[in-house]
Amino acid sequence: MKKLEDFSAWVCAPDVTVRDALGRINELRDHLFQVMVEADGRVHGTLTDGDVRRAMLRGVSLDGPVSEAMQTQPRTGSVGDDANNRAALSEALFLPIVDERGCIQHILVLDAGPERLRGALVMAGGFGKRLGERTADAPKPLLNVGGRPILDSVLSHLEDTGIGDIHIAVHYRAEQIEAFVASRENRARIHLVHEPEALGTAGALSQLPGPMDGAILVVNGDVVTQVDYAALREFHARHDYDGTIAVTRYEVPVPYGVVRQDDDGVFEGIDEKPIIERFVAAGIYVLSPQIVALTPGERAVDMPEVLNIAVRAGMRIGLFPLHEYWIDIGRPRDLETANADYAESKWAAGKPTNSSRGQEE
Repeated sequence: MKKLEDFSAWVCAPDVTVRDALGRINELRDHLFQVMVEADGRVHGTLTDGDVRRAMLRGVSLDGPVSEAMQTQPRTGSVGDDANNRAALSEALFLPIVDERGCIQHILVLDAGPERLRGALVMAGGFGKRLGERTADAPKPLLNVGGRPILDSVLSHLEDTGIGDIHIAVHYRAEQIEAFVASRENRARIHLVHEPEALGTAGALSQLPGPMDGAILVVNGDVVTQVDYAALREFHARHDYDGTIAVTRYEVPVPYGVVRQDDDGVFEGIDEKPIIERFVAAGIYVLSPQIVALTPGERAVDMPEVLNIAVRAGMRIGLFPLHEYWIDIGRPRDLETANADYAESKWAAGKPTNSSRGQEE
């Protein structure tokens, strides 16, 4: 347990936006939260990265007031009540300590951070056919984005998170990825998983050496993102999920007037060229050993099938909405967009990307 007596970096006014409060959280190196404090020092609410993501699932905008995302009845401790404060802190990551007027005096935090992810699997065996000639002689993960191979960015981000063991599933042009890994200055232990035939977006899970020690992070090798993997792991553990799917918003513009009707087919109104918005899988997952064990072996299998099998088996799978930069390099224009975004510094950690758009504008 540690006492934050100079807590100015961990407090903000209650009239800021979600985005502003999130920006303050992202500037911190540890103890990632904000306490909303009134001008007279009274605690008004608290906010964590997990609170923001849960609010996003409810449709809250990052540009909305922080009151829509924060805990409005936060747990606090009392000055001098050390025994109860320690007990309360054991069930939380932090605890604002207030006086008899409810004014903040200091903040108690746990010294130990959330459990780290120990292992990751990078899916890098696909053919990348939608990229045409760009992948005729090279695997998609080795295409350059931001002046370096996509796979290098993926591996560096995993290493920065502290993941010590990284498996890479390879198939198409596997020898090129093997040569790249051999020439790279790896900070993690890299293991190649050779797919004898294309096994889909999840088949390599059945090829991992077992038994697994804890949850594994699975990342598509063609995703460029600044997602906070530590926050993802903490979100997964705090909700006691068997699996967690990182999701991002996807917008599909409808180029026509959409008619609304009641159950009897009576006209109720018309919405001109609306934008339909849904969460879509972002190619990033945290999976328990139990889910991995359910993966069918010796055949191609995609991640939706594995997740559906897990749900039918009674396992709980949660959604982790992204507010960080994310782009899937599936088409030539995605490659161009990612390079343009890099040139404009949109990759900066903590700077949310806009929602993905469908093909038609």
